[in-house]
Amino acid sequence: MVSLHKLRHFCGGSLINDQWVLTAAQCFSSTNPSEVTVYIGRHAQEEPNSQEEVRSALLVIKHPSYNERTKDGDLALLKLSSPVTFSDFIRPVCLAGQESFFPDGLEVWATGWGRILSDAYLPSPETLQEVSLPIVSNIKCDAAYGSITTNMICAGPNFRGKGFCEKDAGSPLVTLNGSRWVQAGVVSFARGCGYPKFPGVYTRVSQYQTWINSQILKDPPGYITFYRASTRSVHSVSSALLLVVQPILTFIVLTAD
Repeated sequence: MVSLHKLRHFCGGSLINDQWVLTAAQCFSSTNPSEVTVYIGRHAQEEPNSQEEVRSALLVIKHPSYNERTKDGDLALLKLSSPVTFSDFIRPVCLAGQESFFPDGLEVWATGWGRILSDAYLPSPETLQEVSLPIVSNIKCDAAYGSITTNMICAGPNFRGKGFCEKDAGSPLVTLNGSRWVQAGVVSFARGCGYPKFPGVYTRVSQYQTWINSQILKDPPGYITFYRASTRSVHSVSSALLLVVQPILTFIVLTAD
């Protein structure tokens, strides 16, 4: 989990190797990286983080098919000014490979530093939040929105205020594959913050393996082809959460700024 800053946190992202971050295209009105600072290994925005590393952004690459109106192709790659050193607090996430399948009801987790409600900022010291959600099939999700494509994956529904909100764009949606975290999605959009019957919509990472590898020519990310036909065994791993993340308040599209 990384935090992107333009003076303050404005979007999230995920570290996918020692010098590249995966995030959302909507986070960047242009591809000029000069104002972007990246915090890796950060836990709270307003407290000292002795284990974090800080880098400037060297390059921003938005997916060429990104549609600002529909949010299809809402994906971007950000290259750090120099590689980071992996530690117990900084490690790359595995990405969902082509042909991955995430069944309806599968337990997944979203993380971020965004607002906790549409009119409420994350309270001081702005500690990283997480929420557990079930995957919602694209058929069910499209019934709510009418605009869901195969490049998207949904999780929710956002009943009881669960989901993501403003400034969570670009943050990862992950699930467990054995002992490894696999990124299934990138936070993209939803109807408000926690609106009932409207799941959160994420960019489906597995659709973009070829494009990601075409941009990262050295040390490509690791991929896992995730497949689970049944969700009956999923809840047995629900206690194995990221240890550095605090329990959710009511973490809860979203706009990048």
